Amino acid sequence: MRTAYSVETVRAAERVLMARLPEGALMQRAAAGLAAACAELLGRVYGSRVVLLVGSGDNGGDALYAGARLARRGAGVTAVPLTPGRAHAGGLAALRRAGGTVAATDAAEGLIPGADLVVDGIVGIGGKGGLRPDAERLADVVARSAAAVVAVDLPSGVDADTGQVRGAALRADLTVTFGAYKPGLLVDPAREYAGVVRLVDIGLEPPAADAELEALQHADVAGLLPTPAAESDKYRRGVVGIAAGSARYPGAAVLAVSGALRGGAGAVRYVGPAADAVLARFPETLVSDAGPAKAGRVQAWVVGPGAGDDAATVAEVLEADVPVLLDADGLRLAERDAVRRRTAPTLMTPHAGEAAALLGVRREEVEGARLAAVRELAAVYRATVLLKGSTTLVAGSGGGAVRVNATGTPWLATAGSGDVLSGLSGSLLAAGLRAVDAGSVAAYLHGLAGRFAADGAPVGAHDVASHIPRAWRDVGH
Repeated sequence: MRTAYSVETVRAAERVLMARLPEGALMQRAAAGLAAACAELLGRVYGSRVVLLVGSGDNGGDALYAGARLARRGAGVTAVPLTPGRAHAGGLAALRRAGGTVAATDAAEGLIPGADLVVDGIVGIGGKGGLRPDAERLADVVARSAAAVVAVDLPSGVDADTGQVRGAALRADLTVTFGAYKPGLLVDPAREYAGVVRLVDIGLEPPAADAELEALQHADVAGLLPTPAAESDKYRRGVVGIAAGSARYPGAAVLAVSGALRGGAGAVRYVGPAADAVLARFPETLVSDAGPAKAGRVQAWVVGPGAGDDAATVAEVLEADVPVLLDADGLRLAERDAVRRRTAPTLMTPHAGEAAALLGVRREEVEGARLAAVRELAAVYRATVLLKGSTTLVAGSGGGAVRVNATGTPWLATAGSGDVLSGLSGSLLAAGLRAVDAGSVAAYLHGLAGRFAADGAPVGAHDVASHIPRAWRDVGH
């Protein structure tokens, strides 16, 4: 599992480590890892042209010492300090000894277009807000160049703790981060600026309990997948109820059922006006016309996809003493107090627009501060919240680390894809997973299924559902 830590936690871990090491040793470890990553990206170091954009912080020092290592291997390295009087003195001296040069800021615009590699050491993890005008001007020059860009610890101009981008920022092809991941490297919109992220181990040991973010990997998901035992029957494996669809949106019910059937539960019950459409596509579905309370035994409910204005069904499902997933119209129709007073787990799955409506803010505010939004929703509703997007976030009702998932593809932005995710998540709830695990695992599998289904081309929601078994096998093996 990848874990990301706040700037405060990283700084505290750095202080503990530096107290045990000779002065400057930690920076040399970082510089060695940075230089190795730059060399790998360049391919051929000797004769290459490297420009270092150097700020006044420690990451500027990291860039200078890494540049010195590249210069000793034959690269032509030029440092451009943006605050000349405050650049790391030891790093500047090391670069000059290795044969590197130092240029004024005004010269950078002429150097960058001819560079093979630009190293962004302008602002470190403590930076807030966008780039200052002089740095913004250089970022524009870098963006227009053909040079590869490596960010030191974090792209300059993005917020390490929140993933917000409040102004101009520098886009990297590769970000080399030290000791631990920072939330801004894993959460959009900042993640889009980071490119490929490479973690360099410098010996930091931040407490696992202090993690801000968790990103499940294949092995983590494999360990959470429900597996039937020899004695299992369909009821022991769990039954998920789907209360979805309407005369206007019968397809939402079909797609939610399609996700649920592939999610690990032993059976799917459907309640709603789209029974004929559901049975025509999935005859194994258990259909009831008696309403959720009289539909029969279920271990979890999914309510809301395509429900239109059926507030009564949403209210009835929320009264059930089993886990409930709220999606789409269900999010709009559910009374906040009815969700808050539930004792069984609730999993809400909004996209940014729905989250904005629930919070009473503009969609742009949610998209610009996704981590804060998902945490606020979880606290306000006392529920687990899965915020859909290019990086899906899952915040537990009790706080703690937020789960982040990036297995998806932009091709998943298609009608009905969220209905499939809801059914899949609900099935995992019925199979016995905790709400935060059900949401995290479902997002991971759904993203993989989307990648497999799309394979670089447009894809429909039904294709995503049909590729869930492949994603499951890929993770399980």
